[in-house]
Amino acid sequence: MNNVFINPSQAQWNEILKRPTIDNKSLEATVAAILEDVKQHGDAAIKKYTTKFDGVELSDLKVTEAEINEAIGLVSDELKEAIELAKKNITVFHESQKEAVRQIQTTKHVLCWRKPVAIQKVGLYIPGGTAPLFSTLLMLGIPATIAGCSEIVVCTPSDKKGKVNPVILYVAQLIGLKNIYKVGGVQAIAAMAYGTKTVSQVYKIFGPGNQYVTCAKQLINKDGIAIDMPAGPSEVAVYADETSEAAFVAADLLSQAEHGVDSQVLLVANSQTIIDKVKKEIKIQLSLLSRKEIAEKSLANSRFVVMENADTAFDLLNEYAAEHLIIASDNAKKLSELVVNAGSVFLGHYSPESVGDYASGTNHTLPTNGYAKAYSGVSLDSFVKKITFQQLNKEGIKNIGSAVEAMAAAEGLDAHKNAVSIRLKNL
Repeated sequence: MNNVFINPSQAQWNEILKRPTIDNKSLEATVAAILEDVKQHGDAAIKKYTTKFDGVELSDLKVTEAEINEAIGLVSDELKEAIELAKKNITVFHESQKEAVRQIQTTKHVLCWRKPVAIQKVGLYIPGGTAPLFSTLLMLGIPATIAGCSEIVVCTPSDKKGKVNPVILYVAQLIGLKNIYKVGGVQAIAAMAYGTKTVSQVYKIFGPGNQYVTCAKQLINKDGIAIDMPAGPSEVAVYADETSEAAFVAADLLSQAEHGVDSQVLLVANSQTIIDKVKKEIKIQLSLLSRKEIAEKSLANSRFVVMENADTAFDLLNEYAAEHLIIASDNAKKLSELVVNAGSVFLGHYSPESVGDYASGTNHTLPTNGYAKAYSGVSLDSFVKKITFQQLNKEGIKNIGSAVEAMAAAEGLDAHKNAVSIRLKNL
């Protein structure tokens, strides 16, 4: 944890803000081979890779109703209550994103409107490796059902006994999802992208994952399958000033670092003193973590930056475009006006990233790796297409027909012009 930079010049930012990566060429080649194998050989290829990567031989890929019922009994009442609260808040927030259809008269008798229509078939990828993310199923399953997607496929890896995490199955039945498959990694993305005898092909795939899963999503995207966004290893950036609590900031950095060895944390503070206090707290709290070894490896990718000027600090944070951005300051609301690139922002001393991950109501499936410069996190909009409509009557075509004729003629598109002219002559 010696990666401390004091008021670095802008020329240094790219190097400082570099994410941990592995060789993309060898990664793409490995992933492409698995995708093609599943495309050609379906279920047989999935079972082969599940044995190879997850160490389990499966006879059936689909989770049975009996397995779901068994799982419900394995979840504590306390956890069920917590999940119910999260479900309520996520539902309230995403229900509020519904749009009413509004007809706009652009010119007299020319009506235009836009209607949200659910994507019929969607696939949800739920990581289940070192930390089975049942919360991700809440974040994806709830807006998918609110949107009205008619077919929702869930893929998540099983353990070495062929069992899916019981909390994931409990959440699935709570939301009303039935098509759940014991498939993880690249082979899960391939199954949903191309379809197999067991797993239905979908039109859009959602969900975070490691660099292999992210690469698989980007490759199938080239084949015309839509994806939510490029969502790779998780990351957090924290801005801290003299009003921040070092213990809180350290806890936030560690909560991200424990995600995986390729996660990254970035702390930008307005003094060296704050960084020293936070680093001391990290040492204390790290020793108490069950995932200490993972967090330690992740912290090797950490960056600590002193930026005495707040405007410059936020220029650097906007360049980083963090998945999660915490503003640990009494002045958080005002400072948040400087944010233009971030997946989700947490304001003040009592808004840890954990609340967004689980129960505040916002969605935790967010753009990573700098993609927050151009992508939003998942929302209700992610599960719908917006179809535009227009309707003109005789008066409407009269009002804009001559303009269309002139423009079509100028582009040399005679048939376009004639489609209007033939109607005007008929009036």
